[in-house]
Amino acid sequence: MRLLLNLIWLVFCGFWMAIGYLIAGIICCVLIITIPFGLASFRIANYAFWPFGRTIEPRAEAGVASLLGNIIWIVFAGWWLAIGHIVTGVLLCVTIIGIPLGIANFKMIPVSLVPLGARIVPVR
Repeated sequence: MRLLLNLIWLVFCGFWMAIGYLIAGIICCVLIITIPFGLASFRIANYAFWPFGRTIEPRAEAGVASLLGNIIWIVFAGWWLAIGHIVTGVLLCVTIIGIPLGIANFKMIPVSLVPLGARIVPVR
């Protein structure tokens, strides 16, 4: 079932979302000081490409640097991404087939808001 949902996700929104996060990651890596944000964007792109069967959990070793980085991220990019995921999720939930895809979009909101100090792991 996860494979089927991931394939449907990939066709309808996963590919384009992953491309968007990859472009953001490349831009962040070009600007030397924002490399941690670029690496976080690459992790989110991987998650956006194939989300079913994976979940987000906080990293225990994340500290003050992650907190400060997340505050900067929220101010400049996080809230835009969260609004995008909310709008896309609501639009996907309009159809019966789109409900699991909309829920997956809602599941991506926390990592799009605060990507530093979180990791993406397989569901056990």
